[in-house]
Amino acid sequence: MSMPKGFKARKGYATVTEIPGGMDYRSIAEKMTESGDKMNHATARNIFLKAMMKIAAPIHELYQLDNCEGSIMTTAKDPEFQSGVIDIMDELSVSNIV
Repeated sequence: MSMPKGFKARKGYATVTEIPGGMDYRSIAEKMTESGDKMNHATARNIFLKAMMKIAAPIHELYQLDNCEGSIMTTAKDPEFQSGVIDIMDELSVSNIV
């Protein structure tokens, strides 16, 4: 079932292209296909969201939030959550360099 026209997530969309070196799902899929792993943008998005869910699940457990898959997916899709994960990863990569 396709999304209705004009659908927008409650908090908007994450825009990774604004981050230096960031790529959108289509660019990721094209790069993966070039390297021999055939992929489309929907698959790239699904893989990304599964990774975000793996990060969100222990956070839900830590803060005793609803642990159902739907609630974890909602967190994984949240642009503010994704931005926070990126900030933490940036901080970790900088601290490992020093």
